[in-house]
Amino acid sequence: MDKRVESRRQQPQFELRWGGLHVIIHRVPVWFVTLVTTAAGSGAAAWWTGR
Repeated sequence: MDKRVESRRQQPQFELRWGGLHVIIHRVPVWFVTLVTTAAGSGAAAWWTGR
């Protein structure tokens, strides 16, 4: 039982403390990772072909 309780208290994957702003993300959604990688790939392709 202790292992299950301990696994629930994991460190956050992302934590931002900036002045009065405090953002904690425990789990990054798959759709967000897909969106970021697609946008980065499109931006890199546009930059590469525009050279």
